[in-house]
Amino acid sequence: MRQLLVCGAAIVTLSMGIRHGFGLWLQPITQAQGWSRETFAFAIAIQNLSWGVFGIFAGMVADRFGAFRVIMGGAVLYALGLVGMALSPTGFLFTLTAGVLIGAAQAGTTYAVIYGVIGRNISADKRSWAMGVAAAAGSFGQFLMVPTEGFLISSLGWQQALLVLAGAVLLIMPLALGLRESSFSSGAAVKRDQTIVQALREAFKYPSFQLLMAGYFVCGFQVVFIGVHMPSYLKDKGLSPQVAGYALALIGLFNVFGTYIAGSLGQKMAKKKILATIYFSRAVVITVFLAAPLSPMSVYIFASVMGLLWLSTVPPTNAVVAQIFGIQHLSMLGGFIFFSHQIGSFLGVWLGGFMYDRTGSYDIVWYVAIALGIFAGLVNLPVREAPIQRAAPARRPLGA
Repeated sequence: MRQLLVCGAAIVTLSMGIRHGFGLWLQPITQAQGWSRETFAFAIAIQNLSWGVFGIFAGMVADRFGAFRVIMGGAVLYALGLVGMALSPTGFLFTLTAGVLIGAAQAGTTYAVIYGVIGRNISADKRSWAMGVAAAAGSFGQFLMVPTEGFLISSLGWQQALLVLAGAVLLIMPLALGLRESSFSSGAAVKRDQTIVQALREAFKYPSFQLLMAGYFVCGFQVVFIGVHMPSYLKDKGLSPQVAGYALALIGLFNVFGTYIAGSLGQKMAKKKILATIYFSRAVVITVFLAAPLSPMSVYIFASVMGLLWLSTVPPTNAVVAQIFGIQHLSMLGGFIFFSHQIGSFLGVWLGGFMYDRTGSYDIVWYVAIALGIFAGLVNLPVREAPIQRAAPARRPLGA
């Protein structure tokens, strides 16, 4: 178990850590290329949508053949995408590389695939905790990588910084060796009581699955809008780029604690109550941030508190999916839940750029984020966490 958690956590640290810093490239790239903020935001929006779409298929492949091959392929795509992000001369090519390629890469190197391995190899009494550990690793990656990326940009320039990251992300490949599962490596068939179609039909007819998807949509909208647009929002308000860099790092640091706490609490109390509390709290925190006088200190306080709530939705959401439906198709079902998250991410990052270019302000999108937080808190309260009751398969008569 220790090797699985260490390697899984390290992969998430690299993959999530790098992508959390993409907001630092918004102004350097748009100014150097003469592009609008919407051009950059649209590419990152496509990245999130691509991540969601490919995540479904990555989950299916990982459930069927094991996570190792999926992670290896994802690492290669990630490196190619970062190189393309550095060298793309047009907005269209930038969208293909920073958007489609990196999105596909993240599908194979982040939560849905890693959590599938955890779900299959760690007992239910420790599963939520273990997922919290993996999510905390992604948060530590943000704390570690965002300042590193800021340093690389200031020291090497934005293009060279991306090329350095392209080399660094290939470290995922040797780490993937620690996630090879014996049942897949030996070629032994994994017992399936349901086909993929049956599992999907069951999940999408189940109201609690639909409610979890709705809540995760809001999570994606909020965190990606804030992560990508907050550096530019703060610079527009007259604060230095260093404030934004420190703020993103604080989000990552405090999210280490938030995700771990959420995962641990998921072993002791109703996960739907944890999720509802997180979403309601986000709405309150954003409201207070907008109402308070803006200063470096208010930004740091906002980032710290928001960090506790940042990805703390991930362990309880995935754990409750495993609790309801079991682990046979966990990566795939997690992929569908995450697809909803990424639709929200697409809208959050794109709407931020769109509204800024049209109005010169992010205010409307901040207000939408508050309203959605209240909505997500409400829809998580009716979720039923008990394992779904399935009819026993009919037995064939003897001699038939």
